[in-house]
Amino acid sequence: QVQLVESGGGLVQAGGSLRLSCAASGSILSLRAMGWYRQAPGKERELVAATTSSSSTNYADSVKGRFTISRNNAKNTVYLQMNSLKPEDTAVYYCNAEVVSRDYYRRDYWGKGTLVTVSS
Repeated sequence: QVQLVESGGGLVQAGGSLRLSCAASGSILSLRAMGWYRQAPGKERELVAATTSSSSTNYADSVKGRFTISRNNAKNTVYLQMNSLKPEDTAVYYCNAEVVSRDYYRRDYWGKGTLVTVSS
């Protein structure tokens, strides 16, 4: 079993910054793609940013230039640095990881989410 635990959410004023972290633990052989998704009230979950095991990245157009995703493979952790936050960034942010477990199966895992609220 694998667990993803997010941290770093909270309340911030527009223009401020937050850094989200997601630590993976459990029966992990390797982590492949890792990413952050978000879901605002009444909206579908959407991809915010993702990174591969070789650290290539891609971003939603709405966050390009403001958010940066990074990972520390030694710590099985992925980060999301969010700058110049806007009220429309308010959402629950979820961590996702493609994990190869010690049984050699590849599975997708999700964290429980962390709330980011940006006030205007």
